[in-house]
Amino acid sequence: MSATSSHRAASSHRVTSYNPADPTDLVVEVPAAGAEGVTAAVARARAAQPGWLASGAAARSAALGKAADAIAGQAEELAELMLREVGKPLSEARGEVARAAAILRYYAQAPFAAGGAVHETAAGAGLLFTRRRPYGVAGLVTPWNFPLAIPVWKLAPALAVGNTAVLKPAPEATALGLRLAELMDLPADVLTVVPGGAEEGGALVGAADIVSFTGSTAVGSAVVRGCAERGVPVQAEMGGVNAAIVLPGADIEQAAAHLAYAIAGYAGQKCTATSRVIAVGDAYQPLREALAKALPAVEGGPVINEAARDRLAGAVSSALADGAVAVTGGQVPDRAGWFIEPTLLESVPQGHPLLGEEFFGPLAVLLPAADLDEAVALANSTRHTLSASVHTTELDVAMAAADRLAAGMVRINAPSSGVDFHLPFGGSGAASYGPREQGQAALDFYTSSRTVSLLPAGTL
Repeated sequence: MSATSSHRAASSHRVTSYNPADPTDLVVEVPAAGAEGVTAAVARARAAQPGWLASGAAARSAALGKAADAIAGQAEELAELMLREVGKPLSEARGEVARAAAILRYYAQAPFAAGGAVHETAAGAGLLFTRRRPYGVAGLVTPWNFPLAIPVWKLAPALAVGNTAVLKPAPEATALGLRLAELMDLPADVLTVVPGGAEEGGALVGAADIVSFTGSTAVGSAVVRGCAERGVPVQAEMGGVNAAIVLPGADIEQAAAHLAYAIAGYAGQKCTATSRVIAVGDAYQPLREALAKALPAVEGGPVINEAARDRLAGAVSSALADGAVAVTGGQVPDRAGWFIEPTLLESVPQGHPLLGEEFFGPLAVLLPAADLDEAVALANSTRHTLSASVHTTELDVAMAAADRLAAGMVRINAPSSGVDFHLPFGGSGAASYGPREQGQAALDFYTSSRTVSLLPAGTL
């Protein structure tokens, strides 16, 4: 790791974040919280939680609505900071800020939702009912690629139902995490941001009452094990190796536009990005030609750091050396920052890591399939089945594919990289662990169900 790349990680003393388009531009430098600081933050959040819950539905709803207004009111500032800190193109950054505000407004209604159900007793007088109650302190470990949307879609439902939250953002998104907490302006210790890296993340997983993690498979697996040992609820989103299936008769130009964005939008740094394009039968050649034109036109920005750029370039070089062919891209441009061209490869040999691992960059492999059966088998050939897209004009074919794909999210005639924040989010296999995020599923995750039996005094 180079000196510049190492600066992006949190040390035991300082956290630094640099602009990936201009690695000499230091965005923020702050003290790392350290394990003791995280433990203290969790203790303060735990002390504040009963008061936050007791403040009532109206107060929690108003606080989340006010936070949404504050974020919307600073939309351009936040978008420009996102462009600078994590390299997200300004149009996508503006969209993410708007989504963060919308998520907060959505969950601002949740405190008023029914928190349980009333049931008849099996026999005799009395009352049976269930109540959903918060766990206490939610520990949230979030990545840099959606530095506002992912923290917000975790903390908003957690806070809405009465938990307090401690957020550990990725070091590369430290400035955005701190600014988010400032703008939300919640009561003391209801939301705390702890800057740091692995040390702080481990301490939070070891102290919180419920944990939500988004990041790599290796770290997510360790988070799951740590929570299982403590007996605390956990959800872990760990990325995907996502497929797009294009069938004969599909609108090839539209499919190519969708796929180009899904491959190279924000330099492919989305867990739902398309990394394998499966062309069925006669769709292969026209799709190949259309993607060769569409991909170079995507302005996705830089990848997050030098190590990521070098890993992608190395994967391309390795595949080419093994006989793969570059349909387009694959070069590292001669410019400042951590850029690599949007890349599409074909004839990648079986067993190459590009076919089964997440590389998190503007890089995809084009694969042929004889029919839908073979296409679905290829799409399901990885354990990281998070998202998939199917491109066809035939409804019955679309529904058949949706029923048979293992991915947790299937999008028809749309990019694989879209997410509807009010619906469940998650994959299967090694892509996800635990309950789904977003929508009602998130409210269920951040609460436990309790059954109460209320019988008349003196009942035997």
